[in-house]
Amino acid sequence: MSSWAGIDEFVAVAQTRNFTRAGKQLGRSASQISRDIAELENRLGQALFYRTTRHVSLTEAGERFFQRCRRLQEERDEAVAGMLDVGAELQGQLRLTSAVAYGERFVVPVVCEFMAEHPKLSVDIHLTDEVLDIVDRSIDLAIRFGKLRDSQLVATRLASRTRQLCASPTYLERRGTPERLEDLAHHVCLRATADVWIFSRDGEPYDYRPQGRFHCNSGYGALEAALRGLGLCWLPEFYVRPYLERGDLVEVLPGNRSADEGVWAVYPDRRHVSAKVKGLVQKLQASLAPGRAPRSLSGDGDR
Repeated sequence: MSSWAGIDEFVAVAQTRNFTRAGKQLGRSASQISRDIAELENRLGQALFYRTTRHVSLTEAGERFFQRCRRLQEERDEAVAGMLDVGAELQGQLRLTSAVAYGERFVVPVVCEFMAEHPKLSVDIHLTDEVLDIVDRSIDLAIRFGKLRDSQLVATRLASRTRQLCASPTYLERRGTPERLEDLAHHVCLRATADVWIFSRDGEPYDYRPQGRFHCNSGYGALEAALRGLGLCWLPEFYVRPYLERGDLVEVLPGNRSADEGVWAVYPDRRHVSAKVKGLVQKLQASLAPGRAPRSLSGDGDR
């Protein structure tokens, strides 16, 4: 028996949660689909579905198997389409992840344009500030920042971003303006998602672990607190840019600003990178180039 036997049937049932609908999708009877799934489960030695008279759902093992089988199925169909010279039309599903605010502000608008250009392509975007294991989660593409640690992944630089230390004029009038990095120990630091603030001193990186009574897992929260005069915030520049231009915030210690950090497209190290991933990476590179960032409805912001 082919090791592929039952996979298409399994994926169809996992997607529809119904043997009859899966059978109609594949042009087969529900009883045939059920037999194929049972044979597949016997080969694997594990149950893939919980079955009742009214409901079908994936087991934990079935959920893991579904993610991998769907990826295999898409790669198979993509390979066949390529051999048949279907053309450059992209289709199937593309799964990606990004930090929440950066994704809302920059990634999602580009993805929407990309989908408009490729009507047969579907996209599943997971916005989270958690760094996900993209291999284990069967994610095609992740947007990440700064220094990358996983050497088993392929990374393409998309853009760069700068972080700035800022405070409101009222705070600086009340507490004074820091003149050296050591002065930060005497100021209120508004912590967001970064546990360590990175600066530059004498051409070398300088790490500072901020302390303070305010901590929010959102840059917007730290920005709001800074605008209200509660302390210093350290955020990507496009968070604070409009407020610096209006004078609502003032940059502090600009001479110690850290070097720009990279914005990366990261994907699994596969022999064959799908045309979907290549196309979206190229689109992101072109759109996120300096001065060409896309507009969105969500305003200025970042992780």
